[in-house]
Amino acid sequence: MKYEIIGQTVPAVEVTLSTGESMYTQSGGMIWQTEGIKMSTNARGGIAKSLGRMFTGESIFMANYTAETEGAKIAFGSTVPGCVVPVDISQGEMIVQKGSFLCAQQSVDLKATFTKKLSAGLFGGEGFILQRLFGSGLAFLEVDGDKVERILAPGEVLKVDTGNVVAFDTSVNYDVETVKGLGNIFLGGEGLFLTKLTGPGRVILQTQNFNDFAGRVISMMPHK
Repeated sequence: MKYEIIGQTVPAVEVTLSTGESMYTQSGGMIWQTEGIKMSTNARGGIAKSLGRMFTGESIFMANYTAETEGAKIAFGSTVPGCVVPVDISQGEMIVQKGSFLCAQQSVDLKATFTKKLSAGLFGGEGFILQRLFGSGLAFLEVDGDKVERILAPGEVLKVDTGNVVAFDTSVNYDVETVKGLGNIFLGGEGLFLTKLTGPGRVILQTQNFNDFAGRVISMMPHK
C-alpha cells in the first residue's frame, strides 16, 4: 500500500492499493475513488465493539473498501482545517481521542477503551471512553490545526488544555489535574481541568480544538 497526503488547509490521504488490499473508515470518510474499488459496510468487530464506538462519537458501522484491480486509488478526507497524520501501529498500540480516527488498513483494529480513573473520564475532555488502535499496519489520524509531537521521558509530565490531545502511546499515563486557585478558575478562561500526561512515550497534540472554535463562532452569532 502506498499513500500521499494531498492538500494543506483541509487535507486528504490518497491511498494506492494492490489487488486484494483493503482500507476501512467511519461512514462518510471517503471523498473519491477510482474504478476497481468494492465497498462493503458492516459493524466491524460485532455489535459490542460497534456500540463502544458509538459512545466514542464514531459511527456504529464502518465502510470497507477493497481493491479488485491493481493500483486502484481511494481518498479519505479530514472534516476541518488541520492535517492528516499517519501512525504505524506495528511499532506499538496507541490511545486516540474520539473523532481523531480517519481510516486504517484492515490489519489495524479499533476498539473503545476506558481510562484508568473515573475522574479522568468525567473531566478529561476526551470523554471517559477513548479508543485503542492495535494490530499491525498504518492508521491515519485527523488533527485540528497543526500537529505537535512530544517524546516524554520516564516520569516527565506534560499538562495540556482539554481537547488538544490527539493520541498517545499506551505507556503514557493519562490523568486529569484541577486548575489551582479560584481566580485562575473563574478568570483564567482555560476551564477547570488540565489533561496530565506522564511519560514514557510519544504524545501527539493539536494546536486547535475545533469544538472550542465552533463554540466561539456560535457565541458571536446574533440571536433572535
